[in-house]
Order: sequence, then C-alpha cells, then structure tokens
Amino acid sequence: MDSLSQWALGAAVSVAVMGRRTAVWKAALWGGVLGTLPDLDALLDHGDPVLNMVLHRAETHALFWQSLAAVPLAAGIAWWMRRGGSAAGAAGQQPVGAGPAAALPAAASAGQGDFPRWLLTVWLVLVTHALLDAMTVYGTRLALPFSSQPYGLGSIFIIDPLYTLPLLMGLSAALLRRSPGAARWNLAGLLLSTAYLGWSAAAQHHVAGLVHGQLAARGEAVATDRVLVTPTAFNTVLWRIVVMHSTHYEEGFYSLADRGRAVRFNAYPLDPDLQRDVQSLPAVQHIQAFSRGFYRVDDRQGLVRITDLRMGQEPAYVFSFGVAQRGSGLHALETPTSVGGRADIDIAAGLRWLRVRAAGQDLDPPGLGEGARLRMMTCDVAYLPQRSSWQRRVTIRWEGELFKGLEIDGLRPHAVSAQGPLLATALDNERIQLDLASLEWTSDFRGQATGRGRCEWLI
Repeated sequence: MDSLSQWALGAAVSVAVMGRRTAVWKAALWGGVLGTLPDLDALLDHGDPVLNMVLHRAETHALFWQSLAAVPLAAGIAWWMRRGGSAAGAAGQQPVGAGPAAALPAAASAGQGDFPRWLLTVWLVLVTHALLDAMTVYGTRLALPFSSQPYGLGSIFIIDPLYTLPLLMGLSAALLRRSPGAARWNLAGLLLSTAYLGWSAAAQHHVAGLVHGQLAARGEAVATDRVLVTPTAFNTVLWRIVVMHSTHYEEGFYSLADRGRAVRFNAYPLDPDLQRDVQSLPAVQHIQAFSRGFYRVDDRQGLVRITDLRMGQEPAYVFSFGVAQRGSGLHALETPTSVGGRADIDIAAGLRWLRVRAAGQDLDPPGLGEGARLRMMTCDVAYLPQRSSWQRRVTIRWEGELFKGLEIDGLRPHAVSAQGPLLATALDNERIQLDLASLEWTSDFRGQATGRGRCEWLI
C-alpha cells in the first residue's frame, strides 16, 4: 500500500495497543514511523531495475525477520521513552511535602518505558504492514527465509481512499479529543478499515465466480491461477480481469453495477516463439516467477521486452523491461532497462473513464486502440459437393485500426490481402474470403469444391 496508508495503519495500531500507557501523540508518532520502516527497502539498489522490483517487499516484509527485529526496536523505544520520562520527572520534582501529585510524572514515565507492551506494539505494526501489502497484487515475500514465494491476494488497489480515510479520521479524533473515551474513535477506524479489506476480498471472490462461469459457458476450462481479478485504481467497484492462454491473453472489466452482465474481453497476442528465445535470461526468469505467469514478451522496434501484466492495463503497464535487442540475431542486454510507465496516458481521460465505467457503462478505456489486439471468430462452413460441414476458427490481429495478421485453425497463411472489411487468403488449395462486415465465409478449391458459411465473433 501507499506510504500514507501504512503510516496511518501503524499509528492506529500503536495507539490501540498502547492505550493510556503513554501519550496518544507519542504512540501515534512511533507507530507511524514503524509503519513506514519496512518500505525503506525500496531505497536499496540491487544492480538493475528487474532485481529492484522483485526484491522489494522481501526480508523487511517477512514475518520471521520482522519478529526478530521487533525485539531490538522495542527495547530501543522503551529505553528512549524511559530516558525521556526520567528527565521530565527530574525537571518536575516538587519540594518535600508538596503532595501526592508530585509523583505523577514519574509514574507516567515508568509506564512509557513498558518493554513488553512496546514489544507487542512494534511486532503488530510491522506484521500488519506486511499483511496489508499482501492484500495488493504486487507480491510480498511473507515466508522468508523458509520460502521465497511472493504472496499477493490482489483484492485492493495500492491506493484506496475508502481504506485510508477511516484510519485517518479515527486517529485524528483520538488525537484531538481529550476525553477518556477518545481512543474508541481510533478503534472504530481500525475496525472499519479492516472490514473494508474483508469486503474487498468478498467482492473479488464474487467477480471471479462470474468470470469462471462465463469462461465455462464458452467451453473453456481455464485454471484458476490463469485468471487474474484485481480492482482498478482507487476503488473496489470496478474490477480488471486478465485471462492467460497459450497464444494470447484477454483483458476485460466488470463493474458491480453491471449486475451480472457478461464481461466483454479484448484479446492481445503472445509470442511463444520469442518467449522461448529469451527463456534463459535471468531477468525473464525473475519476472516469470514474480508475476506468477501473468506476463508477456514482445518486440517493440527491435527491443525485446518483458512486461508484468498485473499492474497497469492496456496499453500502459508500470513494470516493463527491455531484456534483449533484435537485429542480425538476438542479443541479451548487459543490464535490463526499465521501459514501463504511463507518461503518455491522458490521466484526466482515464479518471473520467474510471468513473463512467464503474457506474456501469461498457466503454473501452482511453488509449486502447494504440496496442495490438486480437479478435477471434468461429465460422460454420458447408462444403459442396461433399455435403460436409466444418467449423473453422479464425484469429485476426490489429495494431490500432490497422490489420496486422490472420490465423485459420492455428495456421498462418503466407499472404493475406485486406481491402476494407474483406480479407482474402489461401490455405493449401483452398482460396478463402472473409467479409468482416457481413460475417460471411466463402471459399473454393480451384473449381472442384466450394464452401459457404456464417461466422460469429467469440471475442
């Protein structure tokens, strides 16, 4: 999650655990600092952009190492608080006989140096930081050193105001109100934000169920780990779905306001041959494992890139890296280069689309036509004089509005002519014409046989 959310969570947890054992502002300050401490690993340079990505949220986010680190951190805080409290007590000494109130500062400072309570506070702040990060899609290595598997439920976006605002409001009320019951506001904020995480997981499960039902109705049995369901920016109403196949992947969006309407997918090509060519490169292997299979390898003007498909959406992704150069051959780059980002995306248009699409209007996001897309259809063709029928499967590739390629039954014809909606090609002895406007198939075998049929878009 973002630094503000982690600061607010750490401060709220600290205030809740410390209670009246120390001043609310001191508990909040220590909790906020501790809550952002694990993310300082982002400042480490591991030598190249790919390693910097995959080694973020590693040891500093591992529950085992956090548990060990909690002991010296808590001891240091308890010593600091005890030292400060002793100084305050000495400065506030009263003459003999001044009354029992003279002992109050010293008593309060003794409570401030409570090591067991600070140990519990530090441990909970660090652990909740890691667990909250694991609710995002990025990947958090919770089980180091026993397992390097990155965990990422992906039910909440990295910035979500509906999660952060209850924490900030409850914490502010606890800091500003001086009544004994003010801490209840902080606890209420913690409970509301935690309930929101539960809601996000339930909504994700609901959308995933709808998607798998739709894929099953299409006659496709797609494994659960090949379907990604994760929220779009700043909300848990509009969800992005990615479905990985062997030759392509699909992206679609579902809003809870769609009320069960089928997800409309756009398909994008994968290049299995190019992927095999760069399979041995360490950078490629790192992204393959870290993305849990949601990645693509492509060639952009001679630069071979690998892209994590989980963070971003077509046509812009946060994490994309150049790993090789194509020319007379394929040459690995000595150091991978970062080529991801959204600098060319109209942010204002994207936010308008986000609002409208979340409300239930089925619109493509801005910039979608800039990328390479696939559409797939089936054609039921009747052949004469054989009186036989054959279902043909057609895949068509565009880049923007330009036709770029065709496959029929998984085979690529040597040549394709595209004139408006008409595509003409040949496979073996069959000359084929597809009319994309009327969705008609016509073909002939050099006068020996003919085929006619109707086609239907699948995606």
